[in-house]
Amino acid sequence: MTEQNSHRIGILGGTFDPIHIGHLDAAAAAKQALDLDEILFVPANKPPHRQIHPQASSSHRTTLVELAINEHKDYRISDVELRRETPSYTALTLQSLHSSGWKAEQLFFILGADAFSQITTWHDYPRVLSDSNFVVIERHGITLDPIIKCHPELSARVSSLPCKTNDLNETQIFLVKATTKSVSSTEIRNLLTKGLSIDGLVPEPVAQHIYAYSLYKKVDRLHAKKGKEGKNH
Repeated sequence: MTEQNSHRIGILGGTFDPIHIGHLDAAAAAKQALDLDEILFVPANKPPHRQIHPQASSSHRTTLVELAINEHKDYRISDVELRRETPSYTALTLQSLHSSGWKAEQLFFILGADAFSQITTWHDYPRVLSDSNFVVIERHGITLDPIIKCHPELSARVSSLPCKTNDLNETQIFLVKATTKSVSSTEIRNLLTKGLSIDGLVPEPVAQHIYAYSLYKKVDRLHAKKGKEGKNH
């Protein structure tokens, strides 16, 4: 892959079981804050920090992501982790991108402050911090303060915005304060288990695919439809 040194790519990984509005909010916030050229969504095959495997198949989760990002011309999906039988370590994914021609300074790994708080437990830490910039979305009172207090060595990497990312000589940790939808994949699965509507929590095409294939549980589509109609009043 041949890319100009100024090209910047955001990376949003996760099980996406299912993908939801909060994921898209985080991608949009990072893209705007750091002037990213595109966002790469990377569904995990075997997430190392989860004891339970994703409930939906990799095929369905891939389709859900494709449906969610279909209208965003600068968003695309990668199956780099789905093709790997080993645990979906971020470090391996970043190394794969390096092998494809991307420099560490061109990569911006996007995640929430709650997920970043576990960074010291990640595979190949602390080297992973040198394999990509990290874009940490601070939201709902969740900040990096606790982890910085426990690991003050991280503070030297933290950069404030705005920043001219074209001039980066080494990877940084960027903090982005954003208002994102308060929703989780676990909440969505629980709602579906109860036969409740998930309209407004996921893009409409995603909801329709989940309903059509009765993902996560056999969904009461009539109930879901009523939930949608109720929101129109």
